[in-house]
Amino acid sequence: MTNLATNYMGIELINPIIVGASSMSADLNMLKKLEKAGAAAVVYKTLFEEQINLESAHFDDQLEAMGGLHAEMTSLYPKLQHAGPEAHLVNLRKAKETLGIPVIASLNCLYDNTWIEYARLIEKTGVDGIELNFYFVPGDFEADGRSMEEAHIDLVKAIKAKITIPVSVKLSSFYSNPLNFISRLDKAGVNAVVVFNRMFEPEINIQDMKHTSPFYLSHEGDYRLALRYAGLLYGNLKAQVCANTGIYQGSDVIKMLLAGADSVQVVSTLYKNKPEHITTMLNDIEAWMESKKFTTLTDFRGKLSKKGIKDPFVYKRGQYIDLLLGSDQLMK
Repeated sequence: MTNLATNYMGIELINPIIVGASSMSADLNMLKKLEKAGAAAVVYKTLFEEQINLESAHFDDQLEAMGGLHAEMTSLYPKLQHAGPEAHLVNLRKAKETLGIPVIASLNCLYDNTWIEYARLIEKTGVDGIELNFYFVPGDFEADGRSMEEAHIDLVKAIKAKITIPVSVKLSSFYSNPLNFISRLDKAGVNAVVVFNRMFEPEINIQDMKHTSPFYLSHEGDYRLALRYAGLLYGNLKAQVCANTGIYQGSDVIKMLLAGADSVQVVSTLYKNKPEHITTMLNDIEAWMESKKFTTLTDFRGKLSKKGIKDPFVYKRGQYIDLLLGSDQLMK
């Protein structure tokens, strides 16, 4: 009998498959389907401060236009106000009250005081944890990497001082040394890290000569960077490691666990293969474990991490060494 239980952010999970934040995870009916299919936890759609600010500005513009058309209304009624994050928080609370699996909030803010304010509001919804989305898009050539990292470390400490629920950080790979930064996050008290977030990248339509914002999913095999870092991080952190991006099949989950991850987040595979695919993935993991005589994830987690193998170069290689050395043969 196999046991797929694991731990993420200090939260006990029945298996390692977590549904990552997306528009899908904001649909209550969809969340029920995901839970029924076997999801161990869900990360609710991200609360973006930038989106709240844009909606508020648009709302004010509409009110101003309305006031010009119907001036008498502005004197009869007090000015309406944008709801801010309240609608998101109400829906987040509803998801937590409806589901029987852990619900994790996701937050992405612009300013330190808003990070803290929203984190405190989110905690009051009763969710099991909060995921902070960290990235920085430099606006000038003078900003240095160290100062950006210091700002994020200070922010983690400030948030941890104000809330009691577990905190994870979902970060991009665009740090000068992700291992060093993750180690510092660990020392700052984060309960888990997610490697790695997929960032928005601009696209250009050459016919219209305009920038576009395509909706694109990850591809199978995109998990390899996460696999490398899961293998490097295993055994070196107090925090748990969650792998993300390009994880489509049960075999992909097994690979991440062998490298050393505690859990995975999936999104793209659910858009392509529907919620029921989680059941297939779990069945495949169990079948593989039974074939290998493993009864728990601990039996094989980290078995192929840097600490778990004898070859010291597997996780250090950055080039196709064998191909480069045999390039003359390939040309013949």
